[in-house]
Amino acid sequence: MATPKIFPNTVAGVLEALEMSFGKGLYADKVVEKLLRQNKKWGSRDRSFVAEHTYEMVRWWGLLWGLLGQEPTTKRKDLQKLFGIYWLWRGYELPDWPKFDAIRDVNIDERLSSLSGTAILESYSEWFDIEARAQLGSKWDTIAKAMNIPNSVNLRVNVLKSTTQEVLDELEAAGLKATVHPIFPEALLLTGRPRLNNLEGFKTGKFEVQDAGSQSIAPYLSPKPGSIVIDACAGAGGKTLHLGALMQNKGTLIAMDVEGRKLGELQKRTQRSGLSIVKTRAWEEPGILEELSNIADYVLLDVPCSGTGVIKREPDTKWKLQPEHLERLESVQFSIIRDYSNLLKIGGTMVYATCSILPKENRHQVDAFLAHPAGAQFELLEDQTVDPSEHNDGFYMARLRKLA
Repeated sequence: MATPKIFPNTVAGVLEALEMSFGKGLYADKVVEKLLRQNKKWGSRDRSFVAEHTYEMVRWWGLLWGLLGQEPTTKRKDLQKLFGIYWLWRGYELPDWPKFDAIRDVNIDERLSSLSGTAILESYSEWFDIEARAQLGSKWDTIAKAMNIPNSVNLRVNVLKSTTQEVLDELEAAGLKATVHPIFPEALLLTGRPRLNNLEGFKTGKFEVQDAGSQSIAPYLSPKPGSIVIDACAGAGGKTLHLGALMQNKGTLIAMDVEGRKLGELQKRTQRSGLSIVKTRAWEEPGILEELSNIADYVLLDVPCSGTGVIKREPDTKWKLQPEHLERLESVQFSIIRDYSNLLKIGGTMVYATCSILPKENRHQVDAFLAHPAGAQFELLEDQTVDPSEHNDGFYMARLRKLA
């Protein structure tokens, strides 16, 4: 395998990103974004190098330290050795730089054969490996491996403004390759990780970046045009926009979130998409639950979760997620399904969804709700798991109906 040429300044960029990510607990995408802004003289190849190898070293952090034979640290001299190990593990030759002398003769295959267990070989924190195995059993080994395959970029065609073929033609004209997803007809799979912000189709709302697995959630709720729909955990609004398109921009679509700043981003995206039926409401508004009680035909609860289903695109989750976070999230999830289910009319449909692979955040929460007095009027129609070993990301969805 031909060894890519590497340069001290961009390797230093990767090391700086790792220092900030693991030393200050920052997510790699934010760190890389900041570094790229600060280093305007880097060309596109330099920028790609820093981004790619930062994300991959975060993804394989545990395994790389195992190969080096040291406990993790953020000291620069140790990170330099770690980069050397990573470069050798990728099958490349090290440049003749003195800082790599200490690990130049390491036999990677020999060291790899001395390591064992999913936690170290697939590079997950030990506590999470134990927790995932306890909840998923033998399926965990397959999922753990699958989540180390970097995901592709997926687009959702906005049918209010364009067609799949029109978007494909525009992408091709821009020199980009895309194919239609085999399951979701409005989902496109992009080749590579191109910048899309400057494309006319993106700026005018003909398409959005949204994972194909995520695109299965709004159709699972399947809202009818002219209905009242509440997206109670809208965030930046990817699924809100999809719901609005399925409603053919007819009816009322109320987008809510605990973080008001996210709703500001949603409003911008709504304008771009051509939707006119979206209203934003913040959770903290006094009396909001009482005001919206029993008004919705459809409710989507895409609740805050561990994000363990989207590790392919957010490898930081492997190291940033802690046991106490899971406990807190499970409490928040139950309070949301308990309280926000009251927004639904009798006969209405509710979907509870997460981007988690863990049953405690998924079916267990639904079962707990149905056993609670707040869930006494509800029945579970069906639930579905989107497996990250079959799709880009992992999701869970449960569809419930409110009975008379």
